[in-house]
Amino acid sequence: MRKIFLATAALLALVSCTEKFDDLTARVMDVARQQCILMDERLADNVMPKTFKDGINEDSPLKWWCSGFFPGTLWEVYQATGDEEILAIAAKQTLKLSGICHEDTHHDIGFQVNSSFGNAYRATGDPCWLPVIDSAATKLAGRFIPAAGIIQSWKSSKKWDCPVIIDNMMNLELLEYASKLFDKPQLDAIACSHADVTMKNHFRDDYTTWHVLAYDRSNGDVIKKQTHQGYSDDSAWSRGQAWALYGYTMMYRETGHERYLAQAENVADMLLPRLPGDGIPYWDFDAPKIPKELRDASAGAIMASAFVELSTLTKDKAKSKAYRKMALRQIRTLSGKEYLAAPGENGCFILKHSVGSIPGNSEVDVPLSYADYYYLEAINRFNTLED
Repeated sequence: MRKIFLATAALLALVSCTEKFDDLTARVMDVARQQCILMDERLADNVMPKTFKDGINEDSPLKWWCSGFFPGTLWEVYQATGDEEILAIAAKQTLKLSGICHEDTHHDIGFQVNSSFGNAYRATGDPCWLPVIDSAATKLAGRFIPAAGIIQSWKSSKKWDCPVIIDNMMNLELLEYASKLFDKPQLDAIACSHADVTMKNHFRDDYTTWHVLAYDRSNGDVIKKQTHQGYSDDSAWSRGQAWALYGYTMMYRETGHERYLAQAENVADMLLPRLPGDGIPYWDFDAPKIPKELRDASAGAIMASAFVELSTLTKDKAKSKAYRKMALRQIRTLSGKEYLAAPGENGCFILKHSVGSIPGNSEVDVPLSYADYYYLEAINRFNTLED
């Protein structure tokens, strides 16, 4: 029986490696389209999908940090297919977040609005999407602490007075986008300040990153460095490394500042030799029971999307080839049966086997909305590459 299983696995791997990328895209987008329609049909007007555990869908309130990713996933499907039904659903789900700027928000308003309203405007050019983008960017910029040069991520607490997490690099894209859309250079200045201070303080000598830094808001001194969702404070939590790779790649694309390209390449070059053969990272690169530790499809999807884009930005041809090769490997792995759900299964999510927080015993080995979003974004980006 074991021989039969291994032979079948080898055959599936061979098929995955030889499948034309156009065929892979059509196959995945067909699954994504069906899952998105089913997800839309079951969602109430005041919630977004969160995860699926033990056969039960778990939804989130609209203010949850991931609320923009399902609309974003719909916009990615629409970009790939031009499907009018998906367009209508994407607009409907995006409009559910119209009041997000009136909520008690956090730094992740960048995630919430850029993936939903930002993609809506990029896809349609309709100015109806612009006011929320403008308001959200203004609200995000309001979290800037001038004395420290950073955007505060979470509220102050007994644990952290002024916490900044590596995830916050992703939210700078909203500021950069709005800076150009509305001619507000101050938003670019805030984004660059945050990226510069993060580059100075958040990274170890080997270009791995801590998850959380606590700052003194009065002078910018770093009080402590921790890895809240990783194995230990000194470990390389995989999704944190993915945020870093994506964030600095994006900042170079938006600003053209060479220091951001260098940082993105340094993170990428650290990751390449540490990733498993199939490209999907364990939930923490330093978890003690590798190879028996869980993989994190969300980190793999984020990295794949970043690797694709970085391959188009680096000036080093060898690096470009290596980044593109890894992105393709990650996409192909995620597009296999182990990770890609069958229509009607997996709570209507697209990918299986993501990890939210093992230390917090939250969202462990389950589907997650941001895994779906960055996976489809990676595929769409790969399809824009020139041979």
